Amino acid sequence: MIHDEIESFIAALPPMQALAGLDLGDKTIGVAVSDTFLSVATPLETVRRKKFGVDAAQLQRIIAERRIGGLVLGLPRNMDGTEGPRCQSTRAFARNFNRLEGMADLPITFWDERLSTVAAERALLEADTSRRRRAEVIDHVAASYILQGALDRIRNIKAGA
Repeated sequence: MIHDEIESFIAALPPMQALAGLDLGDKTIGVAVSDTFLSVATPLETVRRKKFGVDAAQLQRIIAERRIGGLVLGLPRNMDGTEGPRCQSTRAFARNFNRLEGMADLPITFWDERLSTVAAERALLEADTSRRRRAEVIDHVAASYILQGALDRIRNIKAGA
């Protein structure tokens, strides 16, 4: 089930299950996961994109193995906040993924990912990561920035409730 509002996403989440954050690129999908308390995002892996069916099967494997209770997809808005073709592509991915067998009940939401890759790159540079290693990990580190932003918002909403 796709939720445009984070509040309805929170209400749909099963208790004590982790979330996964995805940074959808043209060539790769960065994947990060949270703990079951929804407090910390950790970079997991980068999936090399092939065809939707192959990519979806890899993501379904991660969801099953890690007992993921919901997905947070990075929404690549333009800097002025508008949605362009990349946002449409992300929303289409969510709709297609939601139609897969066994995925209709998985809560999916979107998180503004503006500057997440820039933040990830900066963190990797500060950690003195080599250029080659940065290229290998940038996507799933960016996914962890996306997921951590959503986790922080979820925590703030729950604290105010």
